[in-house]
Amino acid sequence: MSLRVIIEADGGSRGNPGPAGYGAVVRDADTGELLAEASGCLGSTTNNVAEYSGLIAGLRAALKAGAASVEARMDSKLVVEQMSGRWKIKHPNLRPLASEAAGLARELGEVTYTWVPRARNAHADRLANEAMDAQAAEPRR
Repeated sequence: MSLRVIIEADGGSRGNPGPAGYGAVVRDADTGELLAEASGCLGSTTNNVAEYSGLIAGLRAALKAGAASVEARMDSKLVVEQMSGRWKIKHPNLRPLASEAAGLARELGEVTYTWVPRARNAHADRLANEAMDAQAAEPRR
């Protein structure tokens, strides 16, 4: 039986561009069991770069968990539509991130993208905000 997972991914930027972070959660699609969490600081960048970074972290974690089927849930309409092939990727800074995400998706096999309201993405949103908070707390050099 192949492992089906749900990725909840999010990213944010305070200032856009500004201090940015991402979060991702991987759950077993059948049981809801938490399989992995990932988060990180990105320095100063845009919200959309942070959103893609969350997706990439989630796809990497799903691959590491041995997933064969993935539903990626995000509250970023832009990322969901671009990764689904319905919207063009116009901004040059997003193209390499979309390409990296697409490569990971090919390794996983079946990946679908679903837009969800922010309230249904609370765990990943919390991780992204914690990453931004940690970055803000770092002493300036």
